[in-house]
Formats: sequence, structure tokens, C-alpha cells
Amino acid sequence: MLRTITLDPPVDLAATLRPAFAGKPDPSAQIAQGEAWVAQRTPEGPATLHLAGDGAFVEAEAWGPGAGWALEHSPGLVGAADEPAAFRPEDTALARLARRHRGIRITSSGLVTEALIRAIVGQKVTGREAKGSYRRMTLAFGEPAPGPTDLTLPPDPAALAASAYTRFHPFGIERKRAEIIIRVAGRATRMEEAAGMGLDDAYTRITAMRGVGPWTAAKVGLTALGDADAVMIGDYHLKNMVAWALAGEPRGDDDRMLELLQPFRPHRGRLTRILKAAGLKAPRYGPRSPIRSIERI
Repeated sequence: MLRTITLDPPVDLAATLRPAFAGKPDPSAQIAQGEAWVAQRTPEGPATLHLAGDGAFVEAEAWGPGAGWALEHSPGLVGAADEPAAFRPEDTALARLARRHRGIRITSSGLVTEALIRAIVGQKVTGREAKGSYRRMTLAFGEPAPGPTDLTLPPDPAALAASAYTRFHPFGIERKRAEIIIRVAGRATRMEEAAGMGLDDAYTRITAMRGVGPWTAAKVGLTALGDADAVMIGDYHLKNMVAWALAGEPRGDDDRMLELLQPFRPHRGRLTRILKAAGLKAPRYGPRSPIRSIERI
């Protein structure tokens, strides 16, 4: 099954899709410049989606029982409904960055449970820890994806929901995050309904889950719901990056970050993506988040 997606301005597939997945270790996605393979658990069944093109045109092809759903929603996955050209900051330097990274789009995959589980794995741990944990969990709870790839489907929510929290320890996931994953997976149908709601109602639905706070909700908003204004409050690095990039302040807190981002509504999430893509980082000093190991607890 095939379809062609037209995008103006052209999309940068790699920069757009990578934040939605758990990096190179993610067994359910292979993302390169101008091409991506993605395994999905759609409402109609498993699917593998192949995306390739020069950015102005992206060819989508899908396999598996969920191929029709995957193709129907493929424009959302590449940010076709997003409007990066609507972001026109008055600051000259920011305007230049926005033009340079205009290929970055905010995605709306429509797969809320999948996005939630990836985000929960990343709560309060380093990026390296999160990627490793998600990989091990996916290989344990996923199955081979359909189509001509060696991808693994994202973890099966039914299998996650039926597991004890101790089952997650070999993945480096302690009891607190494990129990949040189990709760979310057990209510996967209600979580998926959020994709068809307005943003306010969608956030109300997913944050009603105990353990899903502003950071997790914003991460889902930026990948599954197409919310270009979502801000990841509570992020270890983001508040400092924003304070440094917008005010020259080496450290900030969430209140200061929100104050500095306020003039850029409704593109605050887009701006943070652009700043990160530009490689802007606050000076590296101060305490670093420790890397923990709970695999043998």
C-alpha cells in the first residue's frame, strides 16, 4: 500500500522523527536522513511504515494488518498538519535559527499509549538509561514487525498490564515507573481516545493517570498530539538551555523558563526543539544526574 505526502516547507525526516523514538537503540524504528522505517501497533493491528523522500515529497508504504491505518495517519507522523512557517520570531538570531531548522515539524502520530510508555521510561533518568531500558523492554514484550525489516513492534500494552512490577527490573525500571507503565497499559483504550480530542481535553485525559505529570504529558503532546506549544516542565536540562539561549543566564528554573518562553506562544515547544537542534547548551557545571542500576534489586 502506497501514498505520497506533499510538504511545504519540506520536512527534515530525521530531525522530525527522532524525538518520537528512543534513539538508535529503539528496536521499533530505524531513522536516517531522508528515510525511516517505523513499526506501529495501530488500532487495526501491527504495521510497518516506510517513509522516504526529499522532504518536499515523502513516499509512504506500509505492510501488515494495520497498513491502512498507518498510511492514513502517516501525514501526521511526518508533521504535515504542522505549520513551521507560522513561527516568525522578531529576534534576528532566533529568526535565522527558525529558517535554518524549518524542516523540523511537530508530529501527531495518534498513538498515545505508545508515546506515553516511551515517555514514562524516561522519567527522572538519564537519556542513556531510558534508551537502554526501552530497548530491553521492547525486545521482551514486542514481536517481529510485518514487512521486509527486522524491526520489533512496540511493547504489547496487554502484556505490560498483566505483568508484575518486578518483571521490569531486568530492564532497569524500578517499581515506581513500572507501576505507572502497568496502569497506563491497562487503560490503553482510554489513552488512545485522547488522540481524537482537543488538546485541553486530551491533556486532562492523560494527566488523570497517576504518575503522568506535565513533563510526560508535554512529551506526548510534541510527538503524538501535534502540540507545537508543549513545554516539558521539570526537564533536567531544558530550563537551563532556554535560560542560556534566551537570556544568557547559565542556570534557570521552570518559572524562569516559562517566563522567557511566554512571548513565543503558541510555538514554545517548537522553539525548544529548534534550540536543541541548534546544539545550544548551558555551561556545564553543577551537579549531574547520577546513573543508577536496579537490574539486580
